[in-house]
Amino acid sequence: MIEREAAFLYPLEGRRSTMRLMLGDCIERMKEIDDGSVDLTVTSPPYDNLRTYNGNNALWGEHVWKAVIKDLYRVTKDGGVVVWVVGDATIKGSETGTSFKQALWAMECGFRLHDTMIWNKGNFTAVGALKTRYAPVFEYMFVWAKGRPSAFNPIKDRKNKHYGDTYHQTVRQADGTTKDGHGKGTKKIAEWGQRHNIWLLYPEQSNAKRCHPAQYPESLARDHILSWSNEGDTVFDPFLGSGTTGKMALLHGRKFIGIERDPEYFRVAIERISSPNVAKAGLSVGFIQAKLFSNIEETKDHLADPDCCMCEGRGFYKALCVGEYDEQEITVQCACKRKQNLSRFDV
Repeated sequence: MIEREAAFLYPLEGRRSTMRLMLGDCIERMKEIDDGSVDLTVTSPPYDNLRTYNGNNALWGEHVWKAVIKDLYRVTKDGGVVVWVVGDATIKGSETGTSFKQALWAMECGFRLHDTMIWNKGNFTAVGALKTRYAPVFEYMFVWAKGRPSAFNPIKDRKNKHYGDTYHQTVRQADGTTKDGHGKGTKKIAEWGQRHNIWLLYPEQSNAKRCHPAQYPESLARDHILSWSNEGDTVFDPFLGSGTTGKMALLHGRKFIGIERDPEYFRVAIERISSPNVAKAGLSVGFIQAKLFSNIEETKDHLADPDCCMCEGRGFYKALCVGEYDEQEITVQCACKRKQNLSRFDV
């Protein structure tokens, strides 16, 4: 039984890429994250009450998302970015507008509304009738920035129709007229252009592959991670769900912190992140799943930190060492006792 959290370490091209998954209420557990320590957040909060989330949707409301967004500003680095994927419920014929309220609140907290992007899902997946409205096939992807974004790696996968042609650059003026492009002259059109801010990404339709009622596609998480962060950066998801953001962060050389309050989804996230498919992408199969147990015998001679989140002052914790063919429960001496950075992940 997972009592508190799991922590992972994967060797990635000779470097250590750490991941910390926390079980519990995100408002409380975010307090454990240092100020200005997160480069990028990619997350999707509950959409009003559109999904049940194992009954946890009753705990969701304005008081929660306001507290989360406010604390996101605290943990985000200067130049960091938050990608907030969200949609609205339609109640009695009217959309709630909650997504807009959240974006405006983020601005009140200090974020810039850097971009309002659209996730075009390509088909109708929402709940509701179409007798009085067109089928909703999109969700918002608000990009909030704490100052000027430190990282932007634009994806260039838009095929240019006029590839190879040359044109004379002009600049559109406020009155609608155009002027020469300030000495930029002619330019040859490249084969691939920068992607626009409306992304066509099909959601997962197979029930066998869906691990969560509101699971967004891996490509959505991947493309935002590649766009708004660099290798070695820390990515965060306060609504971990089935672990899509964490899986993509790890696969692309980022560190990750995730929080999930539902034990069932938390276990699913662990299984997805530690699956053989992740290992096939070039990661080591072996990892350490650290567990906190209340029955670890406390030793008298250790010098453990009583506030340590890994061992809770005991100096040791039990872990499950999982390899390609076997698994074994072991006892690990905590780093707070050994006074070595990252040694808590070693066995």
